[in-house]
Amino acid sequence: MTAQQPIRLVGGTASPYTQKMVALLRYRRVPYAVTWDQPDQVCDALGVEKPKPIFHPTFFFDGDQGLKAECDSTPIIRRLEQMYPGRSVLPGDPALAFIDYLIEDFGDEWCTKYMFHYRWYPEADADNAGTLLPLGMDVSLPPEALQQFKQYFTDRQVGRLYVVGSNDTTAPVIDASYRRFLAAMENHLANQKFMLGDRPGAGDFGLYGQLTQLVGFDPTPRAIAHEVSLRTVAWVDQMSDQSGHEPSEQDWIALDDQPESLRGLMEEIGRVYAPAQLANARAVQAGEKTWESEIDGARWTQQTFPYQAKCLQWTNERYRALGDADRSRVDALLQGTGVETMLSLT
Repeated sequence: MTAQQPIRLVGGTASPYTQKMVALLRYRRVPYAVTWDQPDQVCDALGVEKPKPIFHPTFFFDGDQGLKAECDSTPIIRRLEQMYPGRSVLPGDPALAFIDYLIEDFGDEWCTKYMFHYRWYPEADADNAGTLLPLGMDVSLPPEALQQFKQYFTDRQVGRLYVVGSNDTTAPVIDASYRRFLAAMENHLANQKFMLGDRPGAGDFGLYGQLTQLVGFDPTPRAIAHEVSLRTVAWVDQMSDQSGHEPSEQDWIALDDQPESLRGLMEEIGRVYAPAQLANARAVQAGEKTWESEIDGARWTQQTFPYQAKCLQWTNERYRALGDADRSRVDALLQGTGVETMLSLT
């Protein structure tokens, strides 16, 4: 695929990962063509083998065997770095790059719990999503078809709340974590424009994708965001198109010079995401379909995710790959946050 040909992807307007990647493509000035459709239908139309699992967004890359469909945003970001030089979202400093990776992983795998919980747990939000999701596929749906799709989407997604651990017991835990996360964002954005300095990293786009829905789509988390962190609300608006931002290497702030507010974000990752990842990994290793643990003082039960166990493995591989000096710098930031419980040299 040449730089002149637009990257083709299929996405959904209410998909946080689609919003993550479209904003990243805009910032990096990568030409793209997005279709708002169902990826399985597009794969069928193109005669392309479907990824397993298939979800929004699905990218189509030219390869030796023709078009190949891919979905996982994190490796796609790294692939795009190789295809399109300049305006990188990956810090050159290995220690800083590890923290950026950790933030992206948190956004993709824990902040999505906020999104899914608020979208389908409160009745008003479920009603909102049930209506808007079908219209996001086709704004001209006849009323009868819209009602049918609304019922289908709502019943299916509300019935899947248990998958991410959302229930009456964990709802206060999720709400408290979301509010602490927003407070950490408020504090951090008071010091600098992006998570690691004055240019966005992959972690910024990971958080942004989820926040597009929490701040812009779903009523309950939107109201909370306006209550807790107006800086985050404004940041989401700005992150949607950073194509005019002209970054320099000096815009990355060295890990040793990061404000204390970065540690606040790390503390939330350690408080909720680390215990979830460890419990999930143990369940995968034991071959258990569900896991139970205590998170932030509450009993938490949810479906086991092999993919999230892989995420923990990949995080540890990146941590172990750091040189001694870089690992020491990372350890200095993470010590006492709880994140260190996720990391091991064994």
